[in-house]
Amino acid sequence: MKYLVVIEPTGTGFSAYSPDLPGCVSTGTTRAEVEVNMREAIELHLEGLREEGYPVPVPGTSSAYVEIPA
Repeated sequence: MKYLVVIEPTGTGFSAYSPDLPGCVSTGTTRAEVEVNMREAIELHLEGLREEGYPVPVPGTSSAYVEIPA
């Protein structure tokens, strides 16, 4: 499955979240680090949902860029 992950710069590095997985967030000092950390966070989040008997959300969020003339 592919989940959309939104990565944003912060004052100390980067933060990330997945709109399809409420509460699943991560941080890192570099973009590469936050991507690795977010992958681990998603895996743990899904594992926890399964263990508790909750359904695993189907990925449904998408993204697009809109170009605006400068």
